[in-house]
Amino acid sequence: MPPFKPKERIGFFDIECSNLKASFGIVLSYSIKELDKKPYGEAITPEELKSPDQDKNLVRRCVDNLQKYDRIIGFYSSRFDIPFIRSRALVNGIRFPGHGEIKHTDLYFWVRYKLQLHSNRLQTACDFLGIPSKKHKLDGLRWVKALTGDKAALKFILAHNLEDVVSTEQLYKRLLPFAKLTNTCM
Repeated sequence: MPPFKPKERIGFFDIECSNLKASFGIVLSYSIKELDKKPYGEAITPEELKSPDQDKNLVRRCVDNLQKYDRIIGFYSSRFDIPFIRSRALVNGIRFPGHGEIKHTDLYFWVRYKLQLHSNRLQTACDFLGIPSKKHKLDGLRWVKALTGDKAALKFILAHNLEDVVSTEQLYKRLLPFAKLTNTCM
């Protein structure tokens, strides 16, 4: 009989930011959803936006939560979410998990290589497979308003963010029979 192997603790992860580059932007919100559990996350507060540290405390809380998982799964996360949050952690003097500490799976590559769609975006894959997603669609004006501390805009962004991890988990479950979980590191 093979030895008992504990199940990995899997977290689905996504961030929303003020810019596509960490040297010009900050984290506006993050969300994590443990496999088969409810999502959680938080948005930057208007007070944090106005402080000299801006996203420092939000990034610290995000990194602390990421470290609760053995594997993080995201969408385009190896090219955006993980490098962005790592960059913001480094600039803010926050220890980010080193190579090999947390395994990582990016579903973007599953969609790209296991399906044949006109676009490899999360929304496209979800729409194609009938996975509900994005009641709170990307709206640039709300992202701009959020930078002024607009509470409604920040709430909207967090809702958008939470929806992304829910649809990412559903996409993962649909594609898992056709893919291999590799031990790529964050």
